[in-house]
Amino acid sequence: MLQLLFFYFTFALAKDENALNLIIDIGNTMAKVALFDGGEMVEVSAGSNQSLEGLKALCSKYPVDRGMVATVVDLNERILADLAALPFPLLWLDHRTPLPVVNLYETPETLGYDRIAAAVGAHEQFPHRDILVIDAGTCITYEFIDSKGRYHGGNISPGMQMRFKALHRFTGRLPLVDADGRKLPMGRDTETAIRAGVMKGIEYEISGYIESMKHKYPELLVFLTGGDEFSFDSTVKSTIFADRFLVLKGLNRILNYNNGRI
Repeated sequence: MLQLLFFYFTFALAKDENALNLIIDIGNTMAKVALFDGGEMVEVSAGSNQSLEGLKALCSKYPVDRGMVATVVDLNERILADLAALPFPLLWLDHRTPLPVVNLYETPETLGYDRIAAAVGAHEQFPHRDILVIDAGTCITYEFIDSKGRYHGGNISPGMQMRFKALHRFTGRLPLVDADGRKLPMGRDTETAIRAGVMKGIEYEISGYIESMKHKYPELLVFLTGGDEFSFDSTVKSTIFADRFLVLKGLNRILNYNNGRI
């Protein structure tokens, strides 16, 4: 009898360790679908947040054990039907979901899942360090989690495309410019002036946050994630860890935490 119980426990433990997590991260513009084996990402696909193109392909390719959905937008009926048809349990992240960190945000029900997930993902990699997480996407967010695993909150500012569009929309004659094209330290025409103003402005903003936080937390680590990339000077760049999948890793950590995988 004892041998049978030992075999069952060993089999169940091995099964849980090898279980695959499906992580669905639905943002304001894009959606990412990823598979994790424990803490390691196996595969990821990205596409429109209106279709989840990679969902069926990943689920048919791997034996998924459980999943998590995190969204900042309302989902259409097609996506909801696809998610409801999945043959494994889904955890929907909201402000009531238990977290592996202490959340000190005063209004957790208004906190974007991507913000707290990025902080969790960074904390998992360096659990005893003060960390500033910068996510440069539709918006640019700044999140601080301390060496004791306490998430203090952060700031939100307009992202790069939002700044380009705002200059065009809220003025009478400024053209709509994007990041691609000639880049000068100081603009020599209206297009290069807008491009330099937006992109250098973001770089100086991010550098300012880093320098300010480092005065208070000298051993601060900085994570940069999100879809937009910038070219910082060498003194700032040397302090930054770039991780495009930080939010996905944080969501996977939260799912594991809720299923008893410490």
